Amino acid sequence: MKTEIIPTILVKSFKEVKERIRAVEKYVQWLQLDIMDGIFVDNETWRNPGDLIGFETKVKIEAHLMVEKPEEVIDDWLKVADRVIVHFESNISDLTGLIQKIHNSGKQIGLAINPETDFSVVEPFLKDLDLVLFMTVHPGWGGQKFREEVLVKIKSLREIWPDGNIEVDGGITPTTAIMTIKAGANLICAGTYIFGSKNIKKAIEELRHV
Repeated sequence: MKTEIIPTILVKSFKEVKERIRAVEKYVQWLQLDIMDGIFVDNETWRNPGDLIGFETKVKIEAHLMVEKPEEVIDDWLKVADRVIVHFESNISDLTGLIQKIHNSGKQIGLAINPETDFSVVEPFLKDLDLVLFMTVHPGWGGQKFREEVLVKIKSLREIWPDGNIEVDGGITPTTAIMTIKAGANLICAGTYIFGSKNIKKAIEELRHV
């Protein structure tokens, strides 16, 4: 299974969103927008999908909704994102219905779980998911230390979902990236390592060739 690097954008303004998209769009096929409402996690980011209407880029966008009630904002994100990721731990009244709604819109759906959540919660939904995202830090802030205990969960899911997309996000460097890939992940998200680098292209290549 091909490994893909997905830069994550965690910022406060649309100006920063645009700058970071332009910085990576030549080097990747996908990027992730970290959307935080200050309720589900204790950080708040830019989160106005309307800003993206009319914004042109060749890179595909996934919106990682770290929000308390994703059903309330999903319609607006489906207008601008190619893939939406929601958290199992968030307040969703009908997860099966939400997955179906996103697919009916022609978009992809991912389900994210926090480090402390047992991976078995995603099993009932696997046949309908485009990816499962394992958080390898607790969501909310960039630059956190990678939590190695999640590797066991990645390996366990890969054993029962051999052809599925398994994404990881949090504390990713070349060292931790190779650990997640060996465990079974194929979509590798990185923010601090890429955007904190003086050479973004080189940082992406370092992750791609671990």
